[in-house]
Amino acid sequence: MVYFLLIIMIVVLDQFTKYLAVTYLKSIDTYPLIKNIFHLTYRENTGAAFSILRNKQIFLILMTAVVVLALIVYLVKVINKENLFLLKFSLSFIIGGAIGNLVDRVRLNYVVDFFDFTLINYPVFNVADIFIVTGSILLAYAVIFKKIEI
Repeated sequence: MVYFLLIIMIVVLDQFTKYLAVTYLKSIDTYPLIKNIFHLTYRENTGAAFSILRNKQIFLILMTAVVVLALIVYLVKVINKENLFLLKFSLSFIIGGAIGNLVDRVRLNYVVDFFDFTLINYPVFNVADIFIVTGSILLAYAVIFKKIEI
């Protein structure tokens, strides 16, 4: 149950920060927190990571829904198994982040991004992306170093 609460908390946090970005950043485009290093910049991303598959919303919605459903089914399957905390935790991060971006795609037909590392010209991203990447790194760590079989 705690893992599903974590998923809900991630989605709520993601959607709240996107609401703030729309409310406060959309009209000004960018706000430097650390000038020329880190800005809050409003972007509407119609693609996936690094804007790949731009304007392929139906495909992205369907693929995300299938992956999220598969991950939820797997999480339910392992939820009561012991010694798999890191696996369940990482899956919760990935699922929560994916649902957060999926909500945007379905509701808006794009994903709201706003974190902008201008120093290295990195793609603008959001809270959901942070959870997806962090969850993926934790999952890789669990599989490689903890020898957790998935």
